[in-house]
Amino acid sequence: MTETLDRTENILSRYAAMGESSVRGLQGPIRDLKEQALQQFLKEGFPTTRQEDWRFTNTAALARAEFLAPEPSRRLSESELSPFLLDRTDHFVFINGSFSRELSSTTSSIELLFFPLQELLRQNALAVGDLGKHASLEGHPFTALNTALFTDGAFIRVSEGVVLERPIHLLFVSTGGDKPYVSHPRVLIVAEPGSQMSVIESYVSLSEGPYWTNGVTEISLGSNARLDHYRLQQDSEQAFHTGRLQALLDRDSHLTTTSLSLGSGLARQDIGTKLSGVGSACVLNGLYLVHGKQHVDHHTIIDHATPHSDSEEFYKGILDEQGRGVFDGKIIVRKDAQKTNSGQVSRSLLLSASAIADTKPQLEIYADDVKCTHGSTIGQLDEAALFYLRTRGIGEKEARTLLIHGFASEVLERIKVPSLRLRMERAVLQRLPADVNV
Repeated sequence: MTETLDRTENILSRYAAMGESSVRGLQGPIRDLKEQALQQFLKEGFPTTRQEDWRFTNTAALARAEFLAPEPSRRLSESELSPFLLDRTDHFVFINGSFSRELSSTTSSIELLFFPLQELLRQNALAVGDLGKHASLEGHPFTALNTALFTDGAFIRVSEGVVLERPIHLLFVSTGGDKPYVSHPRVLIVAEPGSQMSVIESYVSLSEGPYWTNGVTEISLGSNARLDHYRLQQDSEQAFHTGRLQALLDRDSHLTTTSLSLGSGLARQDIGTKLSGVGSACVLNGLYLVHGKQHVDHHTIIDHATPHSDSEEFYKGILDEQGRGVFDGKIIVRKDAQKTNSGQVSRSLLLSASAIADTKPQLEIYADDVKCTHGSTIGQLDEAALFYLRTRGIGEKEARTLLIHGFASEVLERIKVPSLRLRMERAVLQRLPADVNV
């Protein structure tokens, strides 16, 4: 026990040293924010299963591992990068957490402003009012760690009334290395009033080795702004992935965010949206596929803070072998948020007797003129549907494939970017169990 505590203290001390290094040369509010975040992380430490929000997800392996800062990024060839690019998008590439200008490409007008955070940090020019304002630190130790240690990321601001035709693709590539490392990518998206855009965050790997990606994304939508946001996680199955998305919606704004989780040995994604303007609306979609001993955990909070706001949540999981999926979704309706309309659905498909799904839908309603529903199901393939397909001359493997693909398609059909939808269609087919793949 003493040895374990000493090891934990040593690891926390090392993160403290990394935090001190990350603020060197910084001044003003950003330095204050990073120092505050570091102290918050050191105070809370790694979450444990004794905490309600983490009782299904054990982070002990993260707490024990000695992750290092990434080594200088090696140059990637076009052939290495091309499998991860998406057609008809403007892409900005990050290698092991650091922005690569030479690998990035954009054809958008100058009304799209993209800034690598590393350059803004170097100039002490990070006068970005929304940074750190939405993703709170208290009770979120990994957010605190990201805030303390991030050295690069993306800041995207779209001007008032601008409609971007091409999606923005933020591609985060992990190359692996001789020793496990941790990167802390940070993304800030600001959509000014009346603007519209689509943003895709992809997290992919060139190596099967262990590493840890700990990302945070903050979103601020002005009045009548529209954002379609996608987050694709295809890390190495030996990797750890923790992520946080926090969004603030103003009057009549609309956010659709879709979480697509296929990789990592251990993945945790926290998604929070606050509907703070009358007429604001959000849609949260999710699809996760786990096999082997993979563990994927999604925690969502939709906070209706004003009247006449709408939300919809639709999550699906496909679990095979000894995979485990967790969905914890909470909808909060504040006292003054009358005329709220909210619905939540979570469905898990178990393909193995050893697979585990844990779901926890929650409603906290403090208003009396609302319409809120939630439902959660966990089950196996419908034997009646299988029998029906077999009677129509379809083989058992093909029938099972059709049903599994049909289960996933309800989420895939909601993806509005054709190249991303096609990639996910292929990924789902590749991840089908061997006994049903055709």
